Amino acid sequence: MSSGELKRTLEDIDAKIVELIAQRHETIKDAVGQEDAEKALSSDAGWDSEVLQHVKSLAGKRGLDTDELENIYRQILAGAKKLKGIEVAFLGEDGSFGQEVAFGFFGRSVKTRQCDTIEEVYNLVQQGKLEHGIVPVENSQEGSIGQSYDLLLESDVTVCGEVQIRTTYCLAANKSASLGTIKKIYSHPQALGECQAFLRHLGCDLIPTYHTVGTAKMIKDKRLTDSAIVAGEGVAFAHDMKILAREIEDNRWNSTRFFLLGKQDVPPTGNDKTSIVTLLKHEPGTLFGIIKEFADREINLTKVETRPTRKTPWEYHFYIDFEGHRKDPVIREALDRVEKACLFLKVLGSYPRAKAH
Repeated sequence: MSSGELKRTLEDIDAKIVELIAQRHETIKDAVGQEDAEKALSSDAGWDSEVLQHVKSLAGKRGLDTDELENIYRQILAGAKKLKGIEVAFLGEDGSFGQEVAFGFFGRSVKTRQCDTIEEVYNLVQQGKLEHGIVPVENSQEGSIGQSYDLLLESDVTVCGEVQIRTTYCLAANKSASLGTIKKIYSHPQALGECQAFLRHLGCDLIPTYHTVGTAKMIKDKRLTDSAIVAGEGVAFAHDMKILAREIEDNRWNSTRFFLLGKQDVPPTGNDKTSIVTLLKHEPGTLFGIIKEFADREINLTKVETRPTRKTPWEYHFYIDFEGHRKDPVIREALDRVEKACLFLKVLGSYPRAKAH
């Protein structure tokens, strides 16, 4: 085959691929507004999970890279969500880690909404105003983010997915500033905590703020040379700021775990995780008995953590993550046994296990 023939053949194949994507989009457009069809083509994470598992199975049978096909298909699914007007809430501002996670789940064409607080993200999903939300739940250095777990307990939203990303921070300021001119450093308390060693070395005043982008805009508009922010590079680039130092986090393996929130269960994928919260009876051996229920069934626990109930002094909820889906027979059996041994048990969600990014 000559180079010209090869080019024409590939162009024909590309035309067919584009046509099929167009047909897929048209099918979804026709389904919008039809109750039964919209239910069948639910835009939640459960539907996406089924689609991705299907195409990865097809790709595997043809000897293709399943992860590569998954990445391609996530963009196709994102285009479909744009057609249906899907919007995802996240904590932070444009360029923040939360928005990047939303793009990772749904593709860069998905519409995102900025939220000032974790509670706002939960409320938008809880009230049905938005179908999904993204919240941080745990940092490898600073530990769990208590408010995210407390709101999971109090609301009826479900964990639909998780992702772990490396979180790297930079110190950014106006272009006329330098490390020698900086006296004040602003950022979210979590970010300040993750960069303590570097910031302590500078000897500047550390000022917590929940509006990093607003602060960046203030520093830029007022042309301050004595102030800087700790943020992801995306925020610095978005506001045309000078990066004074990169990768300033204390731990080079610093990573943050995020949950994708929704209102519907996600079907099993064969590579899942489940999160529960329970309140134990005040009897000797209760915790051991619960852990034994999982151990006897060779269910791997990935996290066990306590948090105050905030109702009775010195009373704690246990948050437990483990491998498997709540619909798996062995998991269902374990949960039934655990529930009988507890005062309270709530399944926060079963979802595909995260890939580190």
